[in-house]
Amino acid sequence: QVRPVESGGGLVQAGGSLRLSCASSGRTLSGYNVGWFRQAPGNEREFIAGITWTGGTTYYGDVVKGRFTISRDNAKNTVYLQMNSLKPEDTAVYYCAADGNFAVFRTRPSYWGQGTQVTVSS
Repeated sequence: QVRPVESGGGLVQAGGSLRLSCASSGRTLSGYNVGWFRQAPGNEREFIAGITWTGGTTYYGDVVKGRFTISRDNAKNTVYLQMNSLKPEDTAVYYCAADGNFAVFRTRPSYWGQGTQVTVSS
């Protein structure tokens, strides 16, 4: 089965950028729709961005539209989340998740990574 693994989190100043990566330690991600989610302390986990398995369609949560970009390179078995113009309220644990079912990958995907911390200082 696919086992997402996130990397690229860290500490950045407001206005800065980070790029998160999601690979799979198990089955390749190339046949799966992939989403990025985040959860801040005291908040529910929220959908941030998603991309279909072909890479042909992308989706974004309203809070990140125009600032974050999701992409994938199936040859490298990796999905990316480019985050620009970061704000302190973007501070959260960011999760990569995958599902072969298009109907659920943005709401209740089956396979989750362990998460990577992103902290944006003011």
